[in-house]
Amino acid sequence: MDLLDQIGAVFTLIGALFFLLSAVGLLRMPDSYNRIQAGTKATTLGSILFLIGLAMIHPEWATKLIILILFILLTNPISSNVLSRAAHFIKVKLTDKTVVDRLAEDEEKLAEGAK
Repeated sequence: MDLLDQIGAVFTLIGALFFLLSAVGLLRMPDSYNRIQAGTKATTLGSILFLIGLAMIHPEWATKLIILILFILLTNPISSNVLSRAAHFIKVKLTDKTVVDRLAEDEEKLAEGAK
């Protein structure tokens, strides 16, 4: 096993740890919105690190893996936003510790402006 394979293995291990942290975040967060955030952020970074590690281990796959990384960077934040807005639209309850709901404030301003 050469140095690049070892570095790649470390990257894949760190990526897998971020997947584990994401799972823990999904279990520990108090409401759907926080769970979406924990799942998206940790899995995005975990996926990227995991794919970088694979690219180091298998350099012949690097181009395809870079395309996957770009796809993940573009789609994960968008899907997270859409899921959160859909949950807010169907009135999924926020945790009691939530102090400010900016989306509800913006929707109220739009509703007042439409009258």
